[in-house]
Amino acid sequence: MAEVVRIGDRAIEGVNWGTRFAIGKPPWSSVPHTGKAERLILQLGAGKGKFSETQGIPRSIGCIGNNRFVLRREKLSRDEIERILLDFKRMKGEELWLTNYDDVDELLWAAKRAVEIGFERVNAVVLREDLEKVKPVPGVRFIAELEYSREDVVRTVGIEWVSGILVMVNQENLNDAMEFLPRVGGDVEVYIDVLYPKSARFLSFNVIELRRIMNPTVERYNDCLAGTIAVSGDGYVTPCPLLRNYVVQDARENGLKGVLRKKRLKSFWTLTKDKIETCSGCPFRYVCHDCRALEYQATGEIEGIEYCPIAD
Repeated sequence: MAEVVRIGDRAIEGVNWGTRFAIGKPPWSSVPHTGKAERLILQLGAGKGKFSETQGIPRSIGCIGNNRFVLRREKLSRDEIERILLDFKRMKGEELWLTNYDDVDELLWAAKRAVEIGFERVNAVVLREDLEKVKPVPGVRFIAELEYSREDVVRTVGIEWVSGILVMVNQENLNDAMEFLPRVGGDVEVYIDVLYPKSARFLSFNVIELRRIMNPTVERYNDCLAGTIAVSGDGYVTPCPLLRNYVVQDARENGLKGVLRKKRLKSFWTLTKDKIETCSGCPFRYVCHDCRALEYQATGEIEGIEYCPIAD
């Protein structure tokens, strides 16, 4: 009997069960949260990805993608990066994402140093065009970012040391991607990074279906932000790499020391749908993931609901 995997409301035959998918939301969105530090998203420089801070980053998993940001001061030195890594290890943090690097050598150095410090889950995001510059580091999961095309996906998953692919998919290609990507062989993890239009008026996919989650702690914790600490390339601690205006601490001056006592950070970890006025009475609020950063970019408000098809 053919294996079947369910993606949204689709059952697709002939799929390798060893492949894990995250569609329109980060891979940790369905993981139970504990109220403790779970992951560090550390940006290494301004980044050189396709989407920029000034023009908007219309990405559902833009938090771990190679975007482009405006640095407000000199970027972190290697000594400062190492201090942040050591601080996170002392906080008993386990999951590390290295992203938005300016050069591959710095990414490889940071990934190798993280392994030496003792992190067991080190994820390094690499633009597809830079893969040939990478020398695999034992203990590091390399995630290749690329724009969707069947040919490029096949070429990328064929690279033995690539552990996952972060595939940017516009809504015109979403149906094709959701039919094709589950059929890709191997054990790579597939993160489908959906590109949103600037306004909900131009949406052509079922947002509620795309957002569906099953997280047992969603009534207490935000399914995406909980447990997350982000540090920008110039050393500012924020609750998410895309929520750049919500600075929690200056890592250049203080590292991550004391960051877990910051009320501002914890308020994002516990930003449930019950605390968002328009969402609080919705019957779908506990199965609906949404990206607060996307809503903030679209509306200028952290409680924005531009992409909700139900709200008036």
